[in-house]
Formats: sequence, C-alpha cells, structure tokens
Amino acid sequence: MRRWIALAVGMVCATASVAQDADKTFRLSIPDSLTETGFPQYLLPRFSLKTGTRIERVGPDDAADASFGDTGRAAFADANQVVWSMEVGDDPDAKAFAEWLFSAVGRNTIDSFTVDGDTPFSSTVKEERQVVELSFDGDASKGADLSLALCGRCHVVSEANRMKAIGSTPSFKVLRALPDWGDRFQAFYALNPHPAFTQIADVTPPFDISRPSPIAPVEMTLDDLDHILAFVAAETPADLGAPIESR
Repeated sequence: MRRWIALAVGMVCATASVAQDADKTFRLSIPDSLTETGFPQYLLPRFSLKTGTRIERVGPDDAADASFGDTGRAAFADANQVVWSMEVGDDPDAKAFAEWLFSAVGRNTIDSFTVDGDTPFSSTVKEERQVVELSFDGDASKGADLSLALCGRCHVVSEANRMKAIGSTPSFKVLRALPDWGDRFQAFYALNPHPAFTQIADVTPPFDISRPSPIAPVEMTLDDLDHILAFVAAETPADLGAPIESR
C-alpha cells in the first residue's frame, strides 16, 4: 500500500513540475534599439497567438529566459547586415519560441515584416568567416630535417626525397594545400595509419606487446612536432587547380 501511495505522490509531483516548467510564459530581453524598429511588436504576437504563450518583454539588464543581442545563434539581419542573435536559457517556452523562430514559419514571419513597402529585416544571415593564419613557434630549419628523417620514408617532403617516397601517399605540399592542414598535422599521430607505428613522448600510449609496430617506429617529441609544423607552415601549397574537397 505504501508503495502505491509513494507512486501516486510521485506522479502528482511530476505532473506539477511539468506544469510549472511549461507555464506558457517567458521573459524575453530586447534592446531598445530593436524595440524602436517595431519589429518585436510584429514578431512576438504571431508566436503568442499560435501557441497561447505570453511573452514578457524586458530590458537588456533584466533577468530573462531568452534575449536578442550579439551573442547566441544568428537569427536575422537588418538592412545594413547587422546581425541580431538569440540566446536561450533552459525555459521550455523560450526554447519553443527559438524553435519557431528558426523554423520555416518563423523565417517567413521575419521576412514578411515591412515598413513603408521595405523589408528591413531578413532571415538570411551572411556569416562572416575570419581567415586565421596559422603560426607555430618551432624552428622551420629543424623541422625540415626532422620531416625528412621521420616522414620521408612515406611522404615526399621536399626535392631531397622526391623519388624515394611511397607514391600513394600525399606529399607535404599537397597536404599543405588542404584547408584543414593545420589540424591534420597537429593530430597526425591519431589519424590512420599513423597510430600503428608512431610514438609521441608523453602523449601516445606504448604499443600493445601483442601488436608491435609493423615498421621501424616513428618516435618524436612534441617539440619535434612543433618544428615540423613550423616547416610545413612556411611551405608553398601545391597548386592543384580547382579547390580541394576533403572529407
């Protein structure tokens, strides 16, 4: 009997908790500059009418369950391509609003707002991609020697071993042409087939005694890898014509 009472109480508490969580109301922080455009007054009632959710608009300094600003997921852009983003907390109603906003219906609602025949906001947001030049602290000249000694048995590192590598493996210049070359080189020892024969001091675990390296192991330190990265960074990428598509 006690077990059934406990179960019943638990179900009631769980129901009350769900009801409390999904209370059909949440607080949304909106900067004054966005409110002055009239856009929130157009956007929010359309979600409220559809879902029966009350949205309490508060200022940027007030406690809120969600907010429009410059952090979070890019939501829409104005005519000057200033991007407005949305940040959402744990409130389920705020999350439901975010899902609606980024759905096809929400995007259409954004695009349908007009002022004097103009559409001041767009759901199409142009992402600004920042190109970061990778730089490494190693010694490029040491890296050239290490690359030839440690990697030259398989890869063409330079003219010095152009005819002595394995033809099926990409050269350093070809690898350098890949957009993610930095990631590939920094983590090469974890990418097949390297784990089977590569040891990085204080990084990789020793070989399993039942599965020794099939070839003379490639052994190096992280400092050695820094030198190799500096060497590769200074290399001119191979000109392969059309952009490389990598997977």
